[in-house]
Formats: sequence, C-alpha cells, structure tokens
Amino acid sequence: MAQADGAPCPGTAPSQPCVFKLVLLGSGSVGKSSLAFRYVKNDFKSILPTVGCAFFTKVVDLGAASLKLEIWDTAGQEKYHSVCHLYFRGANAALVVYDVTRKDSFLKAQQWLKDLEEEFRLGDVVVMLVGNKLDLGKEREVAFEEGKEFAESKGLLFMETSAKLNHQVTEAFGAIGALVQRREEGGPAAAAERRTAGSEPEALGAGQMLRPLEAASPGGAVGRRPPARALPAPC
Repeated sequence: MAQADGAPCPGTAPSQPCVFKLVLLGSGSVGKSSLAFRYVKNDFKSILPTVGCAFFTKVVDLGAASLKLEIWDTAGQEKYHSVCHLYFRGANAALVVYDVTRKDSFLKAQQWLKDLEEEFRLGDVVVMLVGNKLDLGKEREVAFEEGKEFAESKGLLFMETSAKLNHQVTEAFGAIGALVQRREEGGPAAAAERRTAGSEPEALGAGQMLRPLEAASPGGAVGRRPPARALPAPC
C-alpha cells in the first residue's frame, strides 16, 4: 500500500512522491482524454477516440507532501468495454465521466459505476462522478441536480467541468489526489473503519473547491483494496 504524509513508498527514495493510480471511465467522446490532457498539459485540443487505453502521469504538490498520479484513460467504445476492467483493477481512485449534453452517456456512467462495484467493495476506491462539456450548457440534457442527486445516492464526489474552458479540471483531479493521500494516512485500521461505517468521515477539507457554475458542494466518497491480479502494462 502506498505511504503518505511525505513517507517514502516501498522501494522508492525518500524524496520520491508516492504513486497512486487513477482511472478515467465513461462512454466514448465524453471528454475523458481532453480532461486528462488539460490537467497534465494545461492545453485543449480535439482528440481522436482512445484505442485500448492512454497513460498520463503528473506529480501533485499537496504542500506537506506530494504524490504522483498515474492516470489511465480507458476507451469508451462498446467494443472495448469487456477489457477495460483489466485497467481499473488496483486503482486508488476513479473519475466516472459523462457528457452533460448526452443523457445516454449519463446512463452509461451508471453502468460503469456498476462495473466498479463488481471489482471493489464500498469504501475501497475514491470515486468522483464528473459531468463534462459544461461549455455546451445550452445543449444540456442532464441537469446539474440530476447528476448531483445520483452521486449523493451512491456516496460519490460530484462536480461539473469543461476541459475546453479549463473549468474545474485542476480542482477535480486535485481533490481526488488530496483525498486519496488523506485516506492513505489513516492506514489499514482507518480503511477497515470506513468499510464498517460505510462512509467517509470528513471527505474533503477543501470541499468548497468542488463547485459547478451554479453553487454546489460534493457528496461523499468511496476507496481501495489491493488488485486481484497483476495489472496490464501501460498502453
């Protein structure tokens, strides 16, 4: 298990950040790759659909500690759905993304969440539901409240973003990173307590960051267990 609070991870030098795995899940063309590209490169461009998976890394400075996010961007096309679970095994966190202008992508996001639930127990992976393409709000098919209410019903973090406008992209990834780091500080005992309680106490001290264009706050969260088997190599 990764160490936290500035402690070295097993097999790494003390100055090296701990490594956490984050997977992006969702239908094709909802903007998963654009979100990752915006966060890692601070740029936006039209990106062809991902084939298999794409792989990004970014070191996040949390002040007292730093961490390295390994971001696995999975393909959203239906033909890849059956193999995507291979890439999110062993994850510390997941962003489940939908397009606010496509109701079908919101329904599909709910299916991705069910896939996660087949791999992880409640309380074993930090999950955020993300409604992307807020810049196309006039074409919206999924209301903010609809996304928020679903996330709250499942105990997930929630926010809306725009990779194109760079709206709340850094906040989304940063909040996930901070919460994963914070959960690791508690160690196995805290993880067991979370599973027993079925919720995340004080999910985010910086919860105020998680706001859409309208005022809102996030729900709770869920966290990680060790991978069932060896992970496939990065694409």
